[in-house]
Amino acid sequence: IKTFWKACPQCTTRLDPETLHDVHELQSYFVKRIEAFFLKNNKNMIGWDEIVEGGLAKNATLMYWISEKRMRSALKTGNPVIMTPLSHCYFDYYQGNPEQEPEAIGGFLPLERVYTFDPMPSGLTKKEQKLILGGQANIWTEWIETFTDVEYMFLPRLAAMSECLWSETSQKDYSDFTK
Repeated sequence: IKTFWKACPQCTTRLDPETLHDVHELQSYFVKRIEAFFLKNNKNMIGWDEIVEGGLAKNATLMYWISEKRMRSALKTGNPVIMTPLSHCYFDYYQGNPEQEPEAIGGFLPLERVYTFDPMPSGLTKKEQKLILGGQANIWTEWIETFTDVEYMFLPRLAAMSECLWSETSQKDYSDFTK
């Protein structure tokens, strides 16, 4: 999208060397305006981790999916975070042999890797730990043709994700889970 912004006359007139230096700051300007609208209407904004680029809105909740650096930056500024990393939470990835599975966007996310998901990153302060709201599984359906295929892609990985989010690490046992 930012490539289009660089070529858009309306967007480039918003850029001012004294205030907005690049399209990352333009994005931040837009995000902060939207946040003000949400707050005015008693709503909270949630955005994917790209909303950190150019400066994160003060009250935004971050959906961490790809950039650990952005996630940690959000926590340092006091913004809440929902953990949904690409490495463990994207159920539109194959979970087995792609030749025997419904079409997927690509990638590989087997059940065992989902089961290792820990929504609490290491090295956080107690204050930062309190800002982790939990985790979320994702399934984007532009490659998945039928609801039956959606169910196939979600299960049993959704059960594994649920156990990761609802159980203490000491209570988890993958071999017991797979029974």
